Amino acid sequence: MAESTIEEFYDFDNKLIADALKLRFYPFAAESGEACRLRDVEGKEYLDFTAGWALANTGYSHPHVKQAVIEQLNRTTFASLISGMHEPALRLAEKLIELVPGDFRKKVWFGLCGSDASETVGRLLPLATGKRRMVSFIGGYHGSTAASMTMSAHAAQTQFIGGGHVVKVPYANPYRCPFGDDVGDCAEVAIRFLEDYIFKTICPPDDVAAVIVEAVQSDGGDVVPPRNFLPMLEDVCRRHDIYLVVDDVKIGMGRTGEMFSFQHGNVTPDAVILGKSLGGGLPLSAVVARQEILDVGPALALFTASGNALSCTAALATIEAIEQDGLVENARQVGAYLHNKLRALQDKHRLVGDVRGLGMIQGVELVKDRDTKEPASTEAAKVVYRAFELGLLVFYVGMFSNVLEITPPLILTEAEADEGVAMLDQALSDVEAGKVSDEAIARYAGW
Repeated sequence: MAESTIEEFYDFDNKLIADALKLRFYPFAAESGEACRLRDVEGKEYLDFTAGWALANTGYSHPHVKQAVIEQLNRTTFASLISGMHEPALRLAEKLIELVPGDFRKKVWFGLCGSDASETVGRLLPLATGKRRMVSFIGGYHGSTAASMTMSAHAAQTQFIGGGHVVKVPYANPYRCPFGDDVGDCAEVAIRFLEDYIFKTICPPDDVAAVIVEAVQSDGGDVVPPRNFLPMLEDVCRRHDIYLVVDDVKIGMGRTGEMFSFQHGNVTPDAVILGKSLGGGLPLSAVVARQEILDVGPALALFTASGNALSCTAALATIEAIEQDGLVENARQVGAYLHNKLRALQDKHRLVGDVRGLGMIQGVELVKDRDTKEPASTEAAKVVYRAFELGLLVFYVGMFSNVLEITPPLILTEAEADEGVAMLDQALSDVEAGKVSDEAIARYAGW
């Protein structure tokens, strides 16, 4: 297969890889990567505006992370945590407890992906509190295991029936406020709806173990809520003795211009869910939470490879790289620069209805009409496909599959931001001019 073409890879993929695993937007087959660039099996180079679904925060093949992994491999290929101990897991847990805010006793649970971390939270909280219910938000995407999907409320998961113990409520979306465009502060209305209606009707707060929320809804459409949303939500939780859980799987570890997304709202969650970029490219997730949540009982949430030495070593090196290279600040500064460049596309292209973001997560929502805000879903698929042809990797997300998601590695430079936006500009122009056919994207269903 080493000499295969992209088309041959596509045929192999169709024959060998399960469709249940796939979310394809174009025919890309990775061969190698470095920094913000990926190369395919035919040698073509791409600028990556995805970071592999926001996983490669330090870029590809970061030398510090790579060297740490090599040294750990030379010691052992595997060391388990569930029935023994090893130094990388202990050092990583100590570092995460230091980084995550909270003036209370914290502990760390390790898993392999954001989904299992979300599932663990959903499993342990009712046991720790004696309360049966949870609250999550429409548009939230907390994973793809059975329990994490129960907590999610994303359009892509509607074929799965969620558990009746999780109540889903509207998220404060300033561009598409679910309560109408003329309600004033969408955050205030959303919080009032939760406390004065949901809690007083179908979901008594004294039976609610926790509220789980994303500080920026990523797969839901890169939605940045008003800045008062999280503080008001925290206030509701404190008054009703409900735990606040923040899902930082996709937007934590520096992506928003703070180490953790909720730090923009100056709130202190009782539990923080981490994954994706935490392992520096290797499978790893974590929950950093109050001790009473994670110590509710032994062997209630364990996996053989949880907190393995190799992944923990990569995570420690990744955190060191983020801190030593100033990547949180770079995400803040270059993210603001990128945001302004994307905002300029709104003045130029009729398809661009809204641009929003925080640091290195930016969303460009495409609409057929700016007045009606009718989602331009097919056009989003075409823009992503055309950008790929031009040499830019980008995905689309959202409840209506119409939001271009920009999540580059945190090492992105202003020059690379210019380069990527120029390709997006061209892709938008080509789609608006009708130069990308329906047939071109027919094999790539996306969401």
